[in-house]
Amino acid sequence: MVNFVEAQKPLLKWLMRMAGLRPIDVEIEPGTTMHIWVPKHHVSKKTGTIRPLENGGGDDAGEKTGPAPSQRGRKKSPESRPNVVLVHGFAAEGIVTWQFNFGMLVSRYNLYIPDLLFFGKSTTASADRSPEFQAECVAKALARLGVARCDVVGFSYGGMVGFKLAEMRPDLVRSLAVSGSVVAMTDSVNSATMARLGAGSSAELLMPETLKGLKALLSISMHKKMWFPDRFYKDYLKAMFSHRKERMELLQGLITSNTDAKIPTFQQKIMLIWGEEDKVFDIELAKNMKEQLGDGCSLHGVPKAGHLLHVERPCAYNRQLRRFLASVNSPQEQEEAAQAGGGTN
Repeated sequence: MVNFVEAQKPLLKWLMRMAGLRPIDVEIEPGTTMHIWVPKHHVSKKTGTIRPLENGGGDDAGEKTGPAPSQRGRKKSPESRPNVVLVHGFAAEGIVTWQFNFGMLVSRYNLYIPDLLFFGKSTTASADRSPEFQAECVAKALARLGVARCDVVGFSYGGMVGFKLAEMRPDLVRSLAVSGSVVAMTDSVNSATMARLGAGSSAELLMPETLKGLKALLSISMHKKMWFPDRFYKDYLKAMFSHRKERMELLQGLITSNTDAKIPTFQQKIMLIWGEEDKVFDIELAKNMKEQLGDGCSLHGVPKAGHLLHVERPCAYNRQLRRFLASVNSPQEQEEAAQAGGGTN
């Protein structure tokens, strides 16, 4: 019997290819491989092997950026475009998560859509389940591809990985756009979130094994009430929740004690794009996080949208993301950043 959720993937892959993206497997280290959709100029037509960027993307630190992305013609060399990395959440792999968003970016940016470890085809023999390790692997994969500078977009779990990546590699991450996430999942934030949602644990909430559990998860993830036949839920359970043991360990690896949790001082511009009806991480939490992150952080709330705002209201989400990426990649912004960082930002 056809799994309707799996059946959409060939269509998504075809759309990705039509948009100029190609899937590759990047070996990070022996036993660790990350599956990533990358711009087609990374893949040799003759051999199918990886071709790294020669200059890290033409708007790398210290280089002249040229016109803002919104003004660039499509005749511009693809390698000269800014690099944007889309990092998915916990419920689905990269192309499924960003299926309503990549289209408005692909003509202006070099897009990289990785599957985090134990999602899609990405795997590791390492026992490390921390978001730091995920971030390290994304950074190493980008290095293999010759990407020296990029803007990172993260949703939920991917936002936490994005924050770690920005903290660990300010030389790599120019800016960060996050939705439905926190800098770190502390004991107190986790306990308060689970109590508010009536869940015993994050594993119980995010790794449902029954139709009832999956329906509850989708109900709290979206503002609008949406009906799907039970067949859809059954197919979703089969298709999207593989590597259960490892993903349970990923959730355990997220939790940080309150005493160890610190808000880093980020050098990057950060934008929080939030569903105003987000039940998982509510808008008040986002407002508090904005204050903690300081002047370099901005917050934009999207009305009538929940945790999955990029799926529920993709046009509103895409509009805000497009504006943010255009602003951080403008010649004026690049010049000011380079001056502030002594030519390194």
